[in-house]
Amino acid sequence: MVSSSSDHNTQFQSSPPLMANRHFSRTTSKSFSDLFIYVGGSLVALLLVWALWSFSSPAPDPNTFPTTFIKPSETEPVKLQDFNINFKQDSSVPTFYDDPTLTYTVGSPLKNWDEKRSTWLKHHPSFAAGAKERILMITGSQSTPCRNPMGDHLLLRFFKNKVDYCRIHGYDIFYNNVLLQPKMFTFWAKIPAVRAAMVAHPEAEWIWWVDSDAAITDMDFKLPLSRYKDHNLVVHGWSKLIYDKKSWTSLNAGVFLIRNCQWSLDFMEVWASMGPQNPNYEKWGATLRTTFKDKIFPESDDQSGLVYLLLHEKDTWGKKIYVEGEYYFEGYWLEIVEDLENTTRKYNDIEKGVRELRRRHAEKVSEHYSEIWKEHLKDAGNGKEGWRRPFITHFTGCQPCSGDHNMMYSRQTCWGAMEIALNFADNQVLRNFGFVHNSLSDSSRVSPLPFDYPASEIM
Repeated sequence: MVSSSSDHNTQFQSSPPLMANRHFSRTTSKSFSDLFIYVGGSLVALLLVWALWSFSSPAPDPNTFPTTFIKPSETEPVKLQDFNINFKQDSSVPTFYDDPTLTYTVGSPLKNWDEKRSTWLKHHPSFAAGAKERILMITGSQSTPCRNPMGDHLLLRFFKNKVDYCRIHGYDIFYNNVLLQPKMFTFWAKIPAVRAAMVAHPEAEWIWWVDSDAAITDMDFKLPLSRYKDHNLVVHGWSKLIYDKKSWTSLNAGVFLIRNCQWSLDFMEVWASMGPQNPNYEKWGATLRTTFKDKIFPESDDQSGLVYLLLHEKDTWGKKIYVEGEYYFEGYWLEIVEDLENTTRKYNDIEKGVRELRRRHAEKVSEHYSEIWKEHLKDAGNGKEGWRRPFITHFTGCQPCSGDHNMMYSRQTCWGAMEIALNFADNQVLRNFGFVHNSLSDSSRVSPLPFDYPASEIM
């Protein structure tokens, strides 16, 4: 049962532990990635340096480094917005920030946000370029130490995992560990954080909430934003379970992508009205329990509330909500972790046959190699029937901070699975630093990678 107390150890808790009762299958999807930056204006200087160097250095051995690896792509555009953002300038023209009635809190509706945000971008043109694809990730946890002795360490590792992903892809990230609405605790705490982030970051088109107990396990995969161009909220789920089965576990609200717009602000006010800060909280709990026959605890929760809005206010909200079920937008850990060793072997086998994928490279150009991987992953498939890396592995029910794990599995099962998933993701990061974990079950030991790995074995 999910506690409705204001114990901060359960703050920012993901969807209730009973989500762990479900096993799901996924279908094939394609990853989408941007091309990496190539600045052609430096070519003349590089040629001059090369010419001078060639007179004093021996010719390279063509058998050790194929010349095709250093041939620049002619299709890579220069993205001025990537390096021309002006962080030191703020317009002197009054904006919505100068309005004394502006609030960042849930319960204080903000009007004309699309116009206000557009005006701010107009006065900050360096941020306007590329704004439509700019993402801010938000995650968070409680403000007090974890009850579980391992909890703070695990939360740190989960946070590191998200920071790694955001650094690789150029996303901003915000970690919140305070209740921005004191009465909105546990799983409800995410909504005030997302609401405040929209106002604090008008340059971001999307706010991406990721629960603290979710790990990104495919560092190459990028959200297919073009798929969501006509939608304002993306959540992982299954439409048939929502509309036919009317199950409260038909989606998972622990990971969602929401557009920074007026629609989203209005939606969150309605969604939040089912929360514990509302006088009708207990009534909402009774309504949700009556609506969903498989919901066994009495409290109103964010996940059931979202499904309820899809069922009963579909015409108002449903057209702008994308229920994503084609890839692991978030995946149930118990069906994922056991396959990660095999996934590693599959990827290594492909690299052994594709020398360009084995090339050492700077972390900043990782997206270039993600593009190359696409061709080799088009038939990999997602979910239990496929072998592609799962995008997000979500440890619903494990409760790493409070330790109040679902009783259907042991604490050791949770902690061991977390270590495997986090090391699996970390190997993708450490690869660019020249190291790899000796074992997915051992976080402490790593080995340096030999040149041309994995074609050459680790000694």
